[in-house]
Amino acid sequence: MSVGLVLEGGAMRGLYTAGVLDVFMDHGIRVDGIVGTSAGVLFGVNYPSGQRGRALRYNLKYAPTGSYMGIRSLLCTGNIINKQFAYYKLPSELDVFDEEAYERSGVDFYATVTNVETGEAEYIKIDDCYAQMEAMRATSAMPFVSRMVEYEGKQYLDGGVADSIPVDKCVALGYDKIIVVLTRPLDYRKKKSDERLAKLVYKKYPKLVARINHRYAEYNACVEKVIAMEQRGEIFVIRPSRLVKVKHIERDTAKLQAIYDLGAEDCARQMADLKRYLNG
Repeated sequence: MSVGLVLEGGAMRGLYTAGVLDVFMDHGIRVDGIVGTSAGVLFGVNYPSGQRGRALRYNLKYAPTGSYMGIRSLLCTGNIINKQFAYYKLPSELDVFDEEAYERSGVDFYATVTNVETGEAEYIKIDDCYAQMEAMRATSAMPFVSRMVEYEGKQYLDGGVADSIPVDKCVALGYDKIIVVLTRPLDYRKKKSDERLAKLVYKKYPKLVARINHRYAEYNACVEKVIAMEQRGEIFVIRPSRLVKVKHIERDTAKLQAIYDLGAEDCARQMADLKRYLNG
């Protein structure tokens, strides 16, 4: 039996996912493949590498500093997440990512990205996180506050624009069982935003503009699909049991700890049901 895992993004809400995955490690839950988006990728890679607590640790330590993310980085580099610090210095020097353990895990890990020319989602298999760091950046390059990221000759932005919850991709990969980790409560739905900003900023990319401006409807439809699949027993879903307000760029370590703790608590409470689903 093969098991697939879907990880929604959500910037610093991704620490909810980190809490869930740390509990997975505590209980020996293993998967064969992962399809993630944005923060789901950045924090999710610590699961195959077996680095329990790493995502929480470095975010609590560095999120409050200006070196990691914020307006200063946006004004100086064009990216609200500092490229050199967050994607290169941090994982290679300050809190080292275990690439060897990641590769030994044998987990197929796909990062969802949005092609700015086509407006479509693409899924990049991450075999070597260090060598493919620009793909990792691409999946998390939030529109309006990030520069487009070039990877293998194409320009990309955050995968959440085109596929926030890549459950269809996971189904297409053929896994027998699928676990979905969301970062929004059951009753959350996106609202339509002002369409003028995307048309102004990305006027050279009409298909991207259309995708951004219809994202709310696509996201909401996907949420309804996930709920229906869950009710039919086709997938197992872990989602926040209550709302914890966390900004995309959150510096308050108490809030970061709270959203992580909620992920760990929700997962622990559902662990018996998850094991029954996997063994059923």
